[in-house]
Amino acid sequence: MDSETVVAASAVAIAVASLVVSVRQGRAARRHNRNSVRPLLVLQRVLVPGPVAGLRLTNSGLGPAVVTSTVVTVDGEKVGPWNKATADRIRTTLGLWPTVVTFREPQYLAPGYDEYLVRLADYRRDHAEFTELISHRLHLEIRYESLYGGEGFRTTLIPGAL
Repeated sequence: MDSETVVAASAVAIAVASLVVSVRQGRAARRHNRNSVRPLLVLQRVLVPGPVAGLRLTNSGLGPAVVTSTVVTVDGEKVGPWNKATADRIRTTLGLWPTVVTFREPQYLAPGYDEYLVRLADYRRDHAEFTELISHRLHLEIRYESLYGGEGFRTTLIPGAL
């Protein structure tokens, strides 16, 4: 093998290695860009006596969340999506009328979104029906995506889980 063949083979090997590194770097950059705008929806129960209690939804991620679907279940029975009709159906079972924030689907939630989906003002421990609903009867699943789409993220409020 003469020196020209060795140099040509080395140049081809370097070019192929360079291409592989470039492709991997491009994929890593795209993955980083997606993660840098990933939403993170968090559902939490707030049942401390005081001015406000209920079910709170927060977007703790860096990007907007696109809510694609919601499912509400009460006492193991599917009630429907988290919309006004479903919220009203749930509220009629209570002896009080909590404030609700519902969704259209798709619904866009900006980074930093922080809202009570079910809110009771002047909450006291003797609001047993409300406490029971939020703590043990209500199951809510929210499916969402980033603006890139296709990720299938979800957050779930499970009855009895803290």
